[in-house]
Amino acid sequence: MSSTPDHEPATESQDASGAEQAAAPAPAARPARKPAARLIFDDPLTQQSSDDTDRGWGERPTGGDGAADLARFLDEKPPHHL
Repeated sequence: MSSTPDHEPATESQDASGAEQAAAPAPAARPARKPAARLIFDDPLTQQSSDDTDRGWGERPTGGDGAADLARFLDEKPPHHL
């Protein structure tokens, strides 16, 4: 017979499960959920949109040299006109 009691391995497994429970986050420690998206009832016409400016309608900063003019001409010309 051994001098160690038979219930000692069960105690070790209980200790291990207790360590797992301690490692698991408590319900109060969870991060807060992101708030749901809200509807905005502001007048959208009072805000400036990207279409309100002339940028994006083909305006480019002027290069001033002939190479820039040629590059712009070739970029804007449809392929069937080449």
